Amino acid sequence: MMRRRLPSLIALRAFEAVGRTGSVRAAGDELAVSHTVVSRHLQNLQKFLGVALVRGEGRGVILTEAGVNFHAQISQAFDIIARATTSARPTSLPTLNIWCIPGIANRLLLSRLPELTGPPRNWEVNLQPTLTHPDLSRAEADAEIVYADVIDSRGPLMAEILLRPRVFPVASPAYLARYPAITSLEDLSQIALIHEESTMQWTRWFELAGLDDLPPLRGQRLWHAHLAIEAARLGQGVALGNEVLVEDDLRSGALVEVISSSVYMETYQLVALRERWDDPEIVALRNWLKQVLSEI
Repeated sequence: MMRRRLPSLIALRAFEAVGRTGSVRAAGDELAVSHTVVSRHLQNLQKFLGVALVRGEGRGVILTEAGVNFHAQISQAFDIIARATTSARPTSLPTLNIWCIPGIANRLLLSRLPELTGPPRNWEVNLQPTLTHPDLSRAEADAEIVYADVIDSRGPLMAEILLRPRVFPVASPAYLARYPAITSLEDLSQIALIHEESTMQWTRWFELAGLDDLPPLRGQRLWHAHLAIEAARLGQGVALGNEVLVEDDLRSGALVEVISSSVYMETYQLVALRERWDDPEIVALRNWLKQVLSEI
């Protein structure tokens, strides 16, 4: 049989993720590589095929007509591989695949995973920190933990609010010793803040806190909440934290609340398919999350 000449599987995975998420950076987060690596895979794949698959639009990318057709077939191929992999694996240990926003995964859930994986369940749990949303209908994950406003539960998905934490500015004691004059919202808005992927979170927080005349916000962007909080711990500025992400740092004194506030924004939610909502593993996951978050 003649050997098939196929493109790199890694390049195909990168293209599939970009086409599904509409973002090179989001695809990189999902695949745990940098966005430059994803871009290189796309270039190599297009060179191999001799056709343009994507084009830039705004801050993201969209598929060309050829890219749309190719992506549909590649997605089907990956679905087949996923089903074959599931069928080939031994079924002695149930596996629970959870996609989760990085902050709560890294700073809270990781240390408590043995409660979910140990006796009497003895499950295998794959906890994947990512900002990308899985396609639950394609079994990319069993459940997702998100930080969001409202999840549309009218279709195939079910969502349950786990916690709506208070959100507040935090900084290290060393930073506040250098800038002791931060005593009001106006003072806070004038300094270099630590942002996530944009200034949107801080802008909304100031609005909810009651500051009407907001100046242009400054400061570094670190993309993820847990990175922004780590930068605050290192004395690099003021970040937005919440009761879930900074509880231990507040208790130890590594971080302090900069000014008193009472602002509530998004909620932590568990999302799963409606048809699987009462499956034993989803019920167990839901109860475990409620227990962990009730201790905050």
